[in-house]
Amino acid sequence: MQLRLNPTLRHRIADADRALFGGWVSSGSPVMAEIMAGAGLDWLMIDMEHGPIGLGDVQLMLQAAAAYPVTPVVRVPVNDAVWIKQVLDLGAQTIMVPMVSTAADAEAAVAHASYPPRGHRGVGNALARSGRWNRVDDYLRNAAEYVSVIVQIETFAGVENAEAIAAVDGIDGVFVGPSDLAASMGLIGQQTHPDVVAAVERAFTGVRAAGKPVGVNAFDPKAAQAYVGAGARFLLVGADVGLAARGAENLAKTFITDADATQRSSY
Repeated sequence: MQLRLNPTLRHRIADADRALFGGWVSSGSPVMAEIMAGAGLDWLMIDMEHGPIGLGDVQLMLQAAAAYPVTPVVRVPVNDAVWIKQVLDLGAQTIMVPMVSTAADAEAAVAHASYPPRGHRGVGNALARSGRWNRVDDYLRNAAEYVSVIVQIETFAGVENAEAIAAVDGIDGVFVGPSDLAASMGLIGQQTHPDVVAAVERAFTGVRAAGKPVGVNAFDPKAAQAYVGAGARFLLVGADVGLAARGAENLAKTFITDADATQRSSY
């Protein structure tokens, strides 16, 4: 049996005539991953950096998402050869690498994700989901076509080095993280502060100058649309845990807080 793998996020962006919108999967739940996958979003980010998500969880979530026309991305916890090798062997085709602030950081990410001679990824496709246990017969020869590497700029140093980072051969896109960027600028918790927004857009300029697509995290709808206008090609606009938390709070407000106020006013 010979199988073909789905397009990576790099391919989806290249083929799209609009920005692509995605959601975080941070809960660690394959059920939540499937719910998010079937919602009509363009892509998902399975977050190993901040979520309680292990390697087995990642594989289950990738399998859950595989039934839907959504492109999953796995954010590895750190720019590390072992983590990246294992996540790719689980069948992740697009990875996101956090805290990349220099071209050297970006070069390391590419090397970790690439087979020799380009890099030093260990060969285990016959034993793993990546090559579907040797059912994708050209996986080793064409691994670069089956894998996309997205790196995150999350510091002001990264903003200053954005063009050099994006220009690294093998980097398929750059995703800007305003939360950590704001913290690095002494503006923690102020992702929409004008200085932070200006820094994000400065990173956009550098990435686009290198000819690579740029993305951003923007849960505020107005901020998201503004970033699309500034050139963002892929965005994260919500998270499973946030949607569940706000939904539960709205239930409590509707059926307890507001009801209590109405009842008290009638006494």
